[in-house]
Amino acid sequence: MIRLKNIHKSFNQNKALDDLCLEVNQGEIYGLLGANGAGKSTTMNLLLGFLQADSGSIEVFDSQNNLNNKNVKIGYIAENVNLYPYLSGLENLDYFCKIAGIKYKTEELKELLSECGLESDAHNKSTSAYSKGMRQKVGIAIALAKDASIYLLDEPASGLDPLASNELSEILKKLASKGATILMASHDIFRVRETCNKIGILKKGKLVNEILSKDVSSNQLEEIYINFMKN
Repeated sequence: MIRLKNIHKSFNQNKALDDLCLEVNQGEIYGLLGANGAGKSTTMNLLLGFLQADSGSIEVFDSQNNLNNKNVKIGYIAENVNLYPYLSGLENLDYFCKIAGIKYKTEELKELLSECGLESDAHNKSTSAYSKGMRQKVGIAIALAKDASIYLLDEPASGLDPLASNELSEILKKLASKGATILMASHDIFRVRETCNKIGILKKGKLVNEILSKDVSSNQLEEIYINFMKN
């Protein structure tokens, strides 16, 4: 699970996160909605250890109750996936698996790429010829290959067509059903509503509302979100 308690983070006197309290339970998909500059990426970077909070506490547990240590596997999907352009999608996946100390057979790597929606005829093509959506699918496969307990996703559907975006939702639900803890930051109200169990609205570093997705329609969520952004 993920627990952030009373997190404060500022950059040059500008508050990025202001007393943020947020909890994501095992087997849960939590969607974090917010405009640019709301603090979504800062939250992700704190959890990944790229930034340190000014104050507050961050706890990350895996399914074996390991706390904040190297045994907690985290899969991360960024908005813009950086791949080696002179390698194919298959070679990129194989490389990133190997540097993480994970070994897969070629057929297993291909299955991962196909599961993430990358067409088989693209597996061995140079990623320099890939669209953003195709690169994103390889990035999703790299995260899945880690078989992690925690998944952090920062605009994971960026560049994906509606079918691929829906496939991503189904993958995340499958991971959650197996006990993974998932935090997803996004602008996509519809995708968040369809994918997540719980939704938090972040505004100027503050968590201004939390909603269970089962309690609202996509239209209602959009109305709630817009009202918070306007006021």
